[in-house]
Amino acid sequence: MQLQPARRKPYDEINITPMLDLAYVLLIIFIIMTTASVQGIKVDLPKASSATQLDSQTKAITVSNDGQVYYEAVPVSMAELEQRLRSQAALTPDFPLVVKGDGQVQYAKIVGVLDLLRQLNLTKVGLVTGKQPRAR
Repeated sequence: MQLQPARRKPYDEINITPMLDLAYVLLIIFIIMTTASVQGIKVDLPKASSATQLDSQTKAITVSNDGQVYYEAVPVSMAELEQRLRSQAALTPDFPLVVKGDGQVQYAKIVGVLDLLRQLNLTKVGLVTGKQPRAR
């Protein structure tokens, strides 16, 4: 008895697994790039010699050159800022905050924001600065 060679069957199906893997990788890259590019209001930050990366849960308060206060890139008054911070503190009691102030903004405006944060007992607060250019 002789064994017959196996006949090759034509492909009935297309394997789409590699194509789906590629689509998922591209989706992940797209999500990472879009969330990384959202940084809020553009301000001219003062320079510092050291800088650290921000956590993804960090909320940002920005004070622009004209003194306008923004919470997460939305313009707010000081009363609205207090209300939003209180509601965020009710959801997440110890959430991190950063204060970004334009280099030309009045110091009193930044102090007002920091005083509000102290009154609300928010202690995880950082000040954002730009990177200092390296001397060559």
